[in-house]
Amino acid sequence: MRRAIVTGASTGIGWATVALLRERGWEVTGVARREERLAALAAETGADVFAADLTAPDDVAALRDHLGGLGRVDALVHNAGGARGMDRVEDGDADDWRWMFEANVVAVQRLTAVLLPLLRRTAAEHGHADIVAITSVAATEVYEGGAGYHAAKAGELMLMRALRLELAGEPLRVIEIAPGMVKSEEFSANRFGGDQQRADAVYSGVADPLSPSDIADVIAYAIGLPGHVNLDTITVRPVAQAAAHKVIRDTLRVRE
Repeated sequence: MRRAIVTGASTGIGWATVALLRERGWEVTGVARREERLAALAAETGADVFAADLTAPDDVAALRDHLGGLGRVDALVHNAGGARGMDRVEDGDADDWRWMFEANVVAVQRLTAVLLPLLRRTAAEHGHADIVAITSVAATEVYEGGAGYHAAKAGELMLMRALRLELAGEPLRVIEIAPGMVKSEEFSANRFGGDQQRADAVYSGVADPLSPSDIADVIAYAIGLPGHVNLDTITVRPVAQAAAHKVIRDTLRVRE
């Protein structure tokens, strides 16, 4: 049975992806830092779970050893990461910027490198394997106050595009999914240091922002395609968001 590894599985897109893949018959290992959330995920979905901080090399090595004992690894979904702060460049907190780069770029590189042997083994035995990164429209579209997050997500995007070239000739698909506005329970709250009022304001008046389940659907579709079909880059956003900086905060209606 096919197995996917989903990082950032304790909430939002990660949780939704684990749940959907389990419904569709996949074995799934959900990875996150919070053990109590992982226990709830396992109870709800029947998924295998593993607690790890992906910015810690020892945790990544322990995850590799755990997965090596489970057999095949068909898909690695890099979903962990996130944003901290909305400061202008001149006011930016270097610690926040450092964390964003570690979480969104360095951790992705480290985990990819460590798990490539398992993915290659699956590809050799079963035809193909997948590496998926959940980046963001923020990787290519800018807005004031977003420089640190833009830089981190652009780094992740370029990592994936270089990886696709480096793996050319192998039956390994590299897939980048770039969501726009997704209303999840924690992303914006974490960005604003737990200020729920500021987090709620991000989505205020927006008709139907994306949900984590919407992105999970896209992930499942991409890795469920025949092995010779690669969706290199998928941009997905709500109709109310024409660009990262242009969001309609009103009812959508046809012009007279």
